[in-house]
Amino acid sequence: MELRIVGKNMDISQEICSYVEDKVARLDRHLPNIDHGLVEITQEVVKSSLNKYVVQLTLVHSGAVLRGEERSSDIHAAINSAVDVVDRRIERYKGKLYEKGKKRTSSLVADSEPGEKRIVREKRFVVEKMSSIQAAERMEMLGHDFFLFLSEEDGRFSLLYRRQDDDYGLIEAEVG
Repeated sequence: MELRIVGKNMDISQEICSYVEDKVARLDRHLPNIDHGLVEITQEVVKSSLNKYVVQLTLVHSGAVLRGEERSSDIHAAINSAVDVVDRRIERYKGKLYEKGKKRTSSLVADSEPGEKRIVREKRFVVEKMSSIQAAERMEMLGHDFFLFLSEEDGRFSLLYRRQDDDYGLIEAEVG
């Protein structure tokens, strides 16, 4: 597996790189042939020492993206927690692959069994062409945490969302 380790607002020491590589390598036992992975470690500038480190772990396996993010005041604890989150997601992903092999359509069905995830509401609306600035203004007016729109610039579907730090994120759709 090709693994990239990136530091934001900090330099990543060789000791931390080795620690991350060792922890992520253990995931390969649960899900072999992971295509590649990215670990982003951010040291946030905060007044208190609580949740000083943010670790985002993203793995790609046969087109599926498995991602986990955790925060802690201790970098090792944040790494361990992010790996644990991704490990649980791997188990769920493997379960879905197993169910798919049994020709089951989806765990998101209206007639689901108790404990299964299900779609409880469907909504339709007209998607308008607008700039991302207009979309942010509309999202704020509606009081939502996300907003789907057609980009004025290229006519593609885009999803604007509020991040945990109260900034915005933008997901632009590409046909694959």
